[in-house]
Amino acid sequence: MRQLEQHSATAAHWSAAQYDALFRPDVQTRVALIADQESADVPIQGLLIARCLPDEWEIENIIVEERDRQRGVGSSLVRGLLAEARTFGAASVILEVRESNRSAMRLYESIGFKLEGRRKDYYHDPAEDALLYRITITDL
Repeated sequence: MRQLEQHSATAAHWSAAQYDALFRPDVQTRVALIADQESADVPIQGLLIARCLPDEWEIENIIVEERDRQRGVGSSLVRGLLAEARTFGAASVILEVRESNRSAMRLYESIGFKLEGRRKDYYHDPAEDALLYRITITDL
């Protein structure tokens, strides 16, 4: 997971400790979805990590291997998360995305996410606004 994330310029870059914490029983509930294929040379095509609160889930990180982009991997991961959120009774899923990440915005909008707001200078290296998106599970 970390190797894929480290090679993606648009991913949220987390420390090893943050990834390790995903699987500890004493931390806030999260879901990690992995897209993989049987080929040994490309073990992980993509991943999605989301924080799970009772009513609202938040996509914290989604990464698709560059060679697998535009092949439905990201869409499959997001739709899989939405199905999980529905199963567990969440009312909505939110996320934030770099303003320059047009391909991610197209993906989210094609699934039904709606632009809800902006966080000024949220990202660093480079400094950039975050756009906030939400989808209501009952609207699916």
